[in-house]
Amino acid sequence: MNFPLHDETTAPEAAQEALATTRKNFGMIPNLEKVMASAPPLLKGYAALWDFFDETTLSPIERQVVYLTANYENECDYCVPWHSLLAKKVGMDAQSIEALRSGAPLPDHKLEALRTFARILIANRGKASQADLNAFFAAGYTEVQSMEVILGLAVKLMSNFTNSIAGTPLDREVEKLRWRKPKIAMRAV
Repeated sequence: MNFPLHDETTAPEAAQEALATTRKNFGMIPNLEKVMASAPPLLKGYAALWDFFDETTLSPIERQVVYLTANYENECDYCVPWHSLLAKKVGMDAQSIEALRSGAPLPDHKLEALRTFARILIANRGKASQADLNAFFAAGYTEVQSMEVILGLAVKLMSNFTNSIAGTPLDREVEKLRWRKPKIAMRAV
């Protein structure tokens, strides 16, 4: 199936402003937003939740840990390259980026606790045991941040699922970061 890739001139009128804002803020319109433009409420909701996630108490690096964890777990071949680039831009070290791309543990204990918590929520459809929460809190995170992780995962649900059904083509800006989920034995969460 070929989902259309819209720009400000071909998108439904209700999506044109959101695309123009994306171009202004990002310097271009990624193919994800071009696909989402066919469903203006999805595009606008995605953009709004992305902005809200930026307002959380999680640092830019922590937000990328949440995003990359969801992208990995949801096997989003489109989003992993983009968030690998965005993680580098916010100062994440190359070893951590590679760990998130390969499903390996992060070298930083606190960030690994965040990755583990996000994986648990994804794998268990939002269910976390008291022990899971205690481990997350013991790493230095708060109750508020546990809910902020949910917001980040909601953002990724919209983009990962859109890319899955649309087969969104990768943008040339991240072609060199192309990704496929490695074939590894599944670890218990």
